Amino acid sequence: MADSHDAEQNIIEKAKEINQKVKAKQANTQANISSEIGDEEPLPLNDPFVGDSSLSGGSTLLASDPQEAQNEMSLYKFKLVGVMSSENDDGFVSLINASGDVLTIGMFEELSPGVQLIALNNREAVFEKNGKSLMVINFKNQITERSK
Repeated sequence: MADSHDAEQNIIEKAKEINQKVKAKQANTQANISSEIGDEEPLPLNDPFVGDSSLSGGSTLLASDPQEAQNEMSLYKFKLVGVMSSENDDGFVSLINASGDVLTIGMFEELSPGVQLIALNNREAVFEKNGKSLMVINFKNQITERSK
């Protein structure tokens, strides 16, 4: 009887030793991971084509009419994301708003009443506003108004 009791005691002691070794190994592994990562927080993954500060904070607004900048379909509420042109004077521009909605406009189509796409090139799109002035938007989201 005594022999079996000693064997059980040895098994329990060995199990405790193994358990302590496993815990020590886990602690070392966690310490290594922590030292590799440090106290850095993970960076948020922002989609550049979805509404974030890149649409509102980075734009240069040079509006002559403050009400124009407040209109939901105003050019000031969009960012230029694409220009497509062809040799036969057809062309399209793609604009995106803060909600992430993409709007594609063809040559001589209106973005809003009185604001019509009249020209484009590889760097910018030109809109005519009420036949009186021009609004130019580029890929840096700079919008300028020029008199005709």
